[in-house]
Amino acid sequence: MTAEGRAARSMTAPLSGKVAIVTGGASGLGRATALALAEAGAEVVVADLDAEGGREVADIVGGHFRACDVSDLDANRALVDFAVEHCGGVDIAFLNAGVSTGCGVGDDFDLARYRRAMGANLDGVVFGTHAVLPALRARGGGSIVATASLAGLASVPLDPLYGANKHAVVGLARSLGPALVPDAIRFNAVCPGYAESRIIDPLRGMLSEQGMPVIPAEVVADTVLRIVTGDGAGECWFIQPGREPEPFRFRTVPGPGKPAYS
Repeated sequence: MTAEGRAARSMTAPLSGKVAIVTGGASGLGRATALALAEAGAEVVVADLDAEGGREVADIVGGHFRACDVSDLDANRALVDFAVEHCGGVDIAFLNAGVSTGCGVGDDFDLARYRRAMGANLDGVVFGTHAVLPALRARGGGSIVATASLAGLASVPLDPLYGANKHAVVGLARSLGPALVPDAIRFNAVCPGYAESRIIDPLRGMLSEQGMPVIPAEVVADTVLRIVTGDGAGECWFIQPGREPEPFRFRTVPGPGKPAYS
């Protein structure tokens, strides 16, 4: 390919030559983002417990599939090792796998459901980050995007445990993002409202009755792509119908001689 051809491709495919891991890639937000990353030129490794759906997405994007339980640290390490072995390295990790909680903290508390939700929604992000950092450093830097939720930015009385693990992801992004900047690694989060995914299946009737629009998965995928190709770190991008996605602007906490909010 000529120099002009390479330049033209780099303009139309900004992620050409990059390798991306997408967890929870068999459906919903993961599937849409895997397609968007591939369209932008990345080689994509699709990870999911749904082998049939994951392989289908991998075939569509011309990438790879790896079964992975993100709540297992060794499985995350094996996923990264797979990407390094088959693709030469990792530049991008979209840590997206997640599940609904299905229980509360009172009479409806269920330890198994609680552990499952925390394992996927929080451990999956922490373990995925821990596993991928060496591979990103080996490439001279990269980008990690974690799926949080508007439930990580606001109270969620109907599902406080889901709100708790998504608040934890937001806190991780805000805290770890600046810490990784010296390594040229950018850690950010996306915080969509009710978006097209399996998690909202039990809520579809309620959402329809209340006239609440469901965010297309492609809108979330486009936002992830904006984050990956941008230069922000420690940001939590909200995604709401009728609003342009952007980083949420957190107020400062009270301090000595300092206004409570600024």
